[in-house]
Amino acid sequence: MRNEINEIPEAAARLLDGSAGDIARAGKAMRDSDPAFLITIARGSSDHAATFLKYAAELVAQRPVASVGPSLASIYGTSLKLKGGAAIAISQSGKSPDIVAMAQSATTAGATTIALTNTVPSPIAAASTYAIDINAGPELAVAATKSFVNSVVAGLALLAEWTGNDGLRSAVADLPEALARAVRLEWTELTQELGDAESLYMLGRGPALAIASEAALKFKETSNMHAEAYSAAEVLHGPVALVEKRFPIIAFAARDAAEGPVVEVADNLAGKGALAFATSSLAMKARKLPFVETGHPVTDALALIVPFYGFVEAWSRSRGFDPDAPVALKKVTETL
Repeated sequence: MRNEINEIPEAAARLLDGSAGDIARAGKAMRDSDPAFLITIARGSSDHAATFLKYAAELVAQRPVASVGPSLASIYGTSLKLKGGAAIAISQSGKSPDIVAMAQSATTAGATTIALTNTVPSPIAAASTYAIDINAGPELAVAATKSFVNSVVAGLALLAEWTGNDGLRSAVADLPEALARAVRLEWTELTQELGDAESLYMLGRGPALAIASEAALKFKETSNMHAEAYSAAEVLHGPVALVEKRFPIIAFAARDAAEGPVVEVADNLAGKGALAFATSSLAMKARKLPFVETGHPVTDALALIVPFYGFVEAWSRSRGFDPDAPVALKKVTETL
């Protein structure tokens, strides 16, 4: 897992170079079809990548995006009316039956369907109108790291190509260098303070909410630790009741319009005794975690996951677990 985390910058560069043609073709198809809406099809870490791309597409392309349950096709046999829309299906292995079934259903229904996968050719590629090889390379650790990042990078490159957004295109091109800086960051204070905590909250808003969700999953996968992700707004509508003295909270704040509100919540919870951390220099009461600024509000959120990956891998080993091969999990999960 540590080796694959270290490879993230190289993997992102490999994607942008090796899959440029696929991205250009799919982007042109999106421009030509001009979809009124998008759906995403994914599970696990891939679904967190899809959530990230949902916010990115809504912010940049102003198109509504909804996550669709793959079981609609694989279990319920329902065919959605998707003409005039587009679908993004994300699967590292490219062969989970429910993801493939929903992608095929979307294609048959008339959607412009784009697969983001680490395996080409594959069933998901065959079921979709276009396929983009995320070029993450072999990922041996059970917990996804570089494949998650490359799924998001591929989606952002597609979004920039589709919309012709030069600012996003430039920021995506600069991501390998930004991710290289992020790999070198260490969250030492978090490691020292977390102690014997058994549960914690991950907070975020916008694209950073997807990062919070991915972080919560990684705690569960690698350390058997209960972690839940919430919008920094939603956490105040009930879940905050569980926050007691030194209850750990990590607030993922990017340099975007939500940074202030996210940090405000983290500071307020810190003021009530929570052990709160935030990836922002704006924090007054919450502890500050190191982060990398990418210069763009969308890509900035993605860089936050890299130092977290490094932290959680080391944290898992310090707790006596094997982050490369959690006992209850396997690398490829095929669901119906």
